[in-house]
Amino acid sequence: MQRVTNCILVNNEEVLLLQKPSRGWWVAPGGKMEPGETIKESAVREFREETGLHLQDAELKAVCSMVIIEENTIISEWMMFTFAADSFTGYQLENSPEGKLGWKEKSIIKDLPMAEGDLYIMNHILQGEGILYATFHYTPDFKLLSYRLDPSPQ
Repeated sequence: MQRVTNCILVNNEEVLLLQKPSRGWWVAPGGKMEPGETIKESAVREFREETGLHLQDAELKAVCSMVIIEENTIISEWMMFTFAADSFTGYQLENSPEGKLGWKEKSIIKDLPMAEGDLYIMNHILQGEGILYATFHYTPDFKLLSYRLDPSPQ
């Protein structure tokens, strides 16, 4: 099972997101863990590689299973560990190797193109408390089939 980490960096009323060229979806910068890394080391490294910024005091905020299902059969599954931070050092890359970086107002995030499950995760990190545990079931083209959230949104 693949392990992926990412981080949502909040600066005042804005969030730094990455627009992936393949679908045009906005995501939290991150990527695959390397062997021997802790999830936090991975999140900090991946964020720095994709943005140029070094996270300060990133905290784990979501642990999610992502499951791709085709004809009632699981064809792919990975774990995603999402962190949040509100301080950083360094200088933002002008051009990320993974897509287009952009600071987005928190108030418009719900209107940005992204995977449906990512919107639940973002909402929890920006408005919830504690750690979100979730499972998202998708079709191969990332249509959300079902999900479970703990804690459930109020």
